[in-house]
Amino acid sequence: MSADRGGPGALAPDDDNPAVADVEVRLPSDVSLDQDQEWCEVRWNGTTERVRFHDYDRIFSIPGLYELLFYDMLGCTSPEVVTTLLGEELDSEGVDPAALAVLDLGAGNGMVGEELARIGIEWITGVDLIEEAREAAERDRPDLYHDYFVLDIAAMSPEMRNQLEQQGFNCLAIVAALGFGDIPTAAFLAAYGLIAPGGWIAFNIKKDFLDGADGTGFSGLLRLMLEDGAMEELTRRGYRHRLSSKGQGLEYVAIVARKHRDFDPERTSLPDPAS
Repeated sequence: MSADRGGPGALAPDDDNPAVADVEVRLPSDVSLDQDQEWCEVRWNGTTERVRFHDYDRIFSIPGLYELLFYDMLGCTSPEVVTTLLGEELDSEGVDPAALAVLDLGAGNGMVGEELARIGIEWITGVDLIEEAREAAERDRPDLYHDYFVLDIAAMSPEMRNQLEQQGFNCLAIVAALGFGDIPTAAFLAAYGLIAPGGWIAFNIKKDFLDGADGTGFSGLLRLMLEDGAMEELTRRGYRHRLSSKGQGLEYVAIVARKHRDFDPERTSLPDPAS
């Protein structure tokens, strides 16, 4: 895959991967948008359409668009930052990454899974809400995931829960998916419940969502989980997630923690998961 960096963002056909589309992306130059309202114009197969950054079903359906937009043009670093931080903690405790069985929640087209494999993790299972994400992962990174499920993890059937429990997860990875309605607090807790005690939790979240005025519920949830002793934070790192469509840095925090036990929201004053 090669990008024409002299233009507004053009992805040239790849001789080694004919499935990669010829696509051009233009960012709006005269508007300032909130992160969950950002959009771009995509020219593909002779047509031009407006695509919201959070319209992942459409973005994943166009080969190469996700990488071109978020990584080549906007400089997203989150998969590398979060997985590197996890790798450093594993190394400091003498844990072989190959011993981990990872649940990659909000797996998308496999960018995070690819980074997890880079640090030596071999058993990775993806979960995402949309079929287009699984199709993109299978198209772009075949054989990366042990399994890939399309489901709402907060509303899974007992049969599906049993199937996931059989995988023996001891690590949860969630990158660039918390907040904005993509993964609400209820989904985070459902996934957390699938991880064995002593397991690793690696995720990132927008810095604003850790503030006391946070409206997503995650600030309160994480505080309660730490105070309860269900989860122990090991390290955190502030960094620039990516640029906004206007070229401003979006500040995030990467966190690696250990799970000590399940968290029971009935025993605490849990923020509304639907908020």
